[in-house]
Amino acid sequence: MRILHDLSLLVAPTTPEWPGDTPYSCGWTWDMAAGASVNVSALTTSPHVGTHADAPLHVRPGAAASDALPLDAFCGRAFLLDVSGRSGAIDLESIDDRLPSRLERLLLRTGRSVAAGGFPADWPTLSAKCVTALCARGLRLLGVDAPSIDPRESATLDAHHALFDCGGFNLENLDLRGVAEGEHHLVALPWRLAGLDAAPARAVLVEPG
Repeated sequence: MRILHDLSLLVAPTTPEWPGDTPYSCGWTWDMAAGASVNVSALTTSPHVGTHADAPLHVRPGAAASDALPLDAFCGRAFLLDVSGRSGAIDLESIDDRLPSRLERLLLRTGRSVAAGGFPADWPTLSAKCVTALCARGLRLLGVDAPSIDPRESATLDAHHALFDCGGFNLENLDLRGVAEGEHHLVALPWRLAGLDAAPARAVLVEPG
């Protein structure tokens, strides 16, 4: 037996979208209450609503899209680090003594998640220099409970670029409440959707029972 911790946000009409983005909405194509033989639903949403992985296309015109996201980057050992008491850009020197020597996947609990209700005004992020240094040590995936791995007001998205420059990937809008800091096993598979700049993901931590 194994214990599964669901790290995915519930996506509903009340789930906050990035200000100005397309919110989640749903309706019915066929409705049994109206005489149809089955119920068939339809939805409209941005792929950035809820837990998702960005593709390089998100910040680079013509770059790889959502269908090119590699599965192996999103499955395996992951270390959860609590930075909820921090603000602004975090450099490597200030967290290095809390990180394992082997680090392929890093999950940051900022404590500023839409899971807490509402869209946060700000959240701590890793500096681009920190991201580059961690990638040089093997980082392949950076996950956060915040809406972005970059600051809310960033127009240059330096952390995104630093991560993609190194061949890394990200997860955003995780729900990391109630998960202990330390080593875990992550499975967070992006949907196989063609041509998008991001893909929704169902993220879980798998623990021994």
